[in-house]
Amino acid sequence: MEELKGNQLFPVFLKLNQLHTVIIGAGLVGLEKLNAVLAQSEQAGITVIAEEIAEQVYDLAKRSPQVKLLKKSYTADDLVQADIVIAATNNNVLNEEIIRDAHALKLLVNVADKPDLCDFYLGSIVKKGDLKIAISTNGKSPTIAKRLKELFNDNLPGELDITLQQMSLLRNTLKGDFNSKVKKLNEVSAVLTEPVAQKNSFPKFRLLVWLTIVLSIAVLIAVFWQREPEFQTFVAEINPMFYWFLAGGFIFAMVDGAIGMSYGVTSTAFSLSMGIPPASASMGVHLSEVLSNGIAGWMHYRMGNINWKLFKLLIIPGILGAVTGAYLLSSLEHYGTYIKPFISLYTLILGGVILSKAFNVAKKRVGGKIKKITLLGLFGGFIDAVGGGGWGSIVLSSLIAGGRNARFSLGTVKLTRFFIALMSSLTFITMLKSAHWEAVAGLVIGSALAAPIAAKVSNRISVKSIMVAVGIIVIAVSLRSIIMFIIKVI
Repeated sequence: MEELKGNQLFPVFLKLNQLHTVIIGAGLVGLEKLNAVLAQSEQAGITVIAEEIAEQVYDLAKRSPQVKLLKKSYTADDLVQADIVIAATNNNVLNEEIIRDAHALKLLVNVADKPDLCDFYLGSIVKKGDLKIAISTNGKSPTIAKRLKELFNDNLPGELDITLQQMSLLRNTLKGDFNSKVKKLNEVSAVLTEPVAQKNSFPKFRLLVWLTIVLSIAVLIAVFWQREPEFQTFVAEINPMFYWFLAGGFIFAMVDGAIGMSYGVTSTAFSLSMGIPPASASMGVHLSEVLSNGIAGWMHYRMGNINWKLFKLLIIPGILGAVTGAYLLSSLEHYGTYIKPFISLYTLILGGVILSKAFNVAKKRVGGKIKKITLLGLFGGFIDAVGGGGWGSIVLSSLIAGGRNARFSLGTVKLTRFFIALMSSLTFITMLKSAHWEAVAGLVIGSALAAPIAAKVSNRISVKSIMVAVGIIVIAVSLRSIIMFIIKVI
């Protein structure tokens, strides 16, 4: 019989709490099927039949009193009271017997890992409160179904269930005939289909972001002008070092936009190699990141790449860690000569991390999503301020390795970086008595020019090749700084 083209399945949603499900088999596969049914209907009536029952099945049944366990051999009479049948045994002969008995009673049956023998599939389900989305690949690729489930789970906000409840309340208040109710609901829900980048869905937030960026830059410039005579002198006479840092800031920001990390570590390693003290180097990096990450964060917001729940978990701990790190590093300014090799050692380690990640980028992740987001933000902010970089290398890489969506993690980390860089910069300005403005200005302007370009091309560049190059350069520059210090001491 010629294979039918296209997906011939008809999706339905069963009221499992009003039906009786019989599962034959209670090993690991039976446990998986039992979990799948209970995950979609906690009140589903289920009977599990098996000669051997796994301990996990016993534990699950204790927590779900509506689940009945029968430790016995299967017989055809076990299906008399069934509405749905799931065969989860590793015995093909027994599975075929279950299929015959089920079909004789006009029952639908699912056979684990045997798509051709199934009357229905237990597909991947996305659940957000009352919203459920079933995903089917027609049995062709369970992996694709799983990845799509992860994508929807990451991108659909939990607050969507609130929207559903509010729409339900609105629906109950509407009067008139059916057509008029449908028309009104269509008008109200039309905003859900409007692209964020083209519609004014969040005009107040957009205005707030732009005002924050503009005011932050204005405040920083005003503080520089009043506190730093060096800054006024710099405006009148540009040091040639400015152009080196201008080019470096542009290149480092482009790399950072492509792989979501390494701006801080590359800029710090470069600054130290140019003779800039650690505290001033970190300040220059963070000042340049105020504008560049503000622009990059805005671009990612416009493209819809922000996970707002993740943003809230990262922002406060990240700021606290960054301010603490900046304060400690500034307090040790007089010991900059001795701190410099330790910072170089830190950038050397990060260079190795970046290089290792370049060759592990295609590996399959292990384990579930990272849970301790606030601790990650606190640690990342502190290390970032002390070492002049590392927010992207530490936070972004941890989020992605922990199973977070790469595109949304990149956009969220970029936006939070703006606020963290701002607070770190203000702390450095308050604490430090002097600064190397030629380096600061070069990094600020160079990274700002690259930021909007980098955000747009972040998905069009070979990540692995860039990470390899960056890792090698950072390691080489850091080693040079360490060796020069050792030679000087000797």
